[in-house]
Amino acid sequence: MNDTFRVKENKANFVCRIAYCVCRRARLTERHLKKQSQFPGISITCRELVERALIGLCLLLCSAAGLNGRDKPAAENPASRWEQTIREFEDWDSKNSFASDAVLFVGSSSIRLWPTRECFGEFAVINRGFGGSQISDVNYYADRIVLRYEPEAVVFYAGDNDVAAGKSARRVFDDYKAFVKLVHGQLPRTRIVFVAIKPSGKRWSLWPVMKDANAMIKEFSEDDGRLFYFDSATPLLGSDGKPDAKFFLKDNLHLNAAGYEVWTKALRPIINEALKPDRKKR
Repeated sequence: MNDTFRVKENKANFVCRIAYCVCRRARLTERHLKKQSQFPGISITCRELVERALIGLCLLLCSAAGLNGRDKPAAENPASRWEQTIREFEDWDSKNSFASDAVLFVGSSSIRLWPTRECFGEFAVINRGFGGSQISDVNYYADRIVLRYEPEAVVFYAGDNDVAAGKSARRVFDDYKAFVKLVHGQLPRTRIVFVAIKPSGKRWSLWPVMKDANAMIKEFSEDDGRLFYFDSATPLLGSDGKPDAKFFLKDNLHLNAAGYEVWTKALRPIINEALKPDRKKR
């Protein structure tokens, strides 16, 4: 039995003891009122009120004790959700080597599902995508899935799940700025390419928020020669201005082979530009 379970068990026992004491006191009060009052019905009402209050108290205490098993949302407490995936990356690293001048792809499922080694065979590619992740998750594990590789360039895609989880465009922007600060704090020469949050049929209603986040990140990227912005959205839109289904899987969320082919073709020159050794602040 681990320590966390013991703590929750102790809290549960404490709640039960409180419940027992309050119930016992309520019964004694009821008996007393029946003897003293000409209206025994009043005593029953009093007991019901006490018991209802007790139920509310128990629910509150159980929630505070963490008995529902969910202390924090996954986005704010990523360790419990992604630790196994990160360890699998580390296990692979312990058995394989990687280039010190690699192009690192990191982010959510749009990165994980991208056959980056096949699509970008001319580069030393590392793929560290983990599906369902948000920018805050990447930031949390940055030292283990980004910084340790000392990549020459980082291709970053996340934010899609953030907006779907209810985060604002400003929050997405702030989290991305935090990522840039983390990377450049230790690797000041590393170039970072932000792949714009893509539109999709499944999340089309969220596109206005995604567009706002993209716009802020694009403007932010224009002030630093180490930062790049890849407009991944426009190539995926049809003549009606909506996501073209021919680029998506049946879930209307993730890209299919045709979608990744479009992305690869458009992104390659941006990576080549980012890797130029004489890049200076614009």
